[in-house]
Amino acid sequence: MARQSKSFSKPNDEWLKSQVDNQEYSSKSELVNDLIRQARNQQKEIDWIKAKLEQAENSGFKDATKEQILEESKETITNKESRGFVRRF
Repeated sequence: MARQSKSFSKPNDEWLKSQVDNQEYSSKSELVNDLIRQARNQQKEIDWIKAKLEQAENSGFKDATKEQILEESKETITNKESRGFVRRF
């Protein structure tokens, strides 16, 4: 793993320290790596949504009812959750 030195603003450093003090994480490095992982996963979700929106815009109108569209959306979300792409808080 690459070793780097980073500087944080006082409020951010205090928040990082509080997370370690509360034993949420064993070190600030672990916490920062977890935050980066979360941001990367979130970016994957954003990219997926953008791609779906672009695909929808390019495909024209759909004859499905709003109930059918809702059910299809729920199925898609369920499938993404089962593959670990959606994170619920």
